[in-house]
Amino acid sequence: MSALLSRSPRTLFPDLVEWFEEPFMPLRTYLPQAIRVEDYIEDDQYIIRAELAGIDPAKDVEVTVGSGYVTIRAERQEKTEGKHRSEFRYGSFSRSLQLPSAADVDDITAGYRDGILTVSVGLKTEEKESARRIAIN
Repeated sequence: MSALLSRSPRTLFPDLVEWFEEPFMPLRTYLPQAIRVEDYIEDDQYIIRAELAGIDPAKDVEVTVGSGYVTIRAERQEKTEGKHRSEFRYGSFSRSLQLPSAADVDDITAGYRDGILTVSVGLKTEEKESARRIAIN
């Protein structure tokens, strides 16, 4: 059995995630695995970018929306040919993100390029009401 070594530490201490992940490595195939994402608002769109390298988006990815959340599910199949060591993660991945209150669930698109899934959600533009004075009787 080979030991995994950190090749290029970014800091003096390992990331907190690595501290909790290592004792559970043997259970990795049984634990749910999160998809790494970044999200931001650009113009009138809420953008989610998910890191999903090495998959076929037509067969292995599902994006659903409902109850104020968008959920991304993916699966990566392990292919082994001979003896080798791999640090890639295989199995099922899932991530749910809460949509902004102004999200338009009828205006959602998704695309995949270079290992990144991009989900774009339109935002409704609401006209702000001008303040009006209420008469007191």
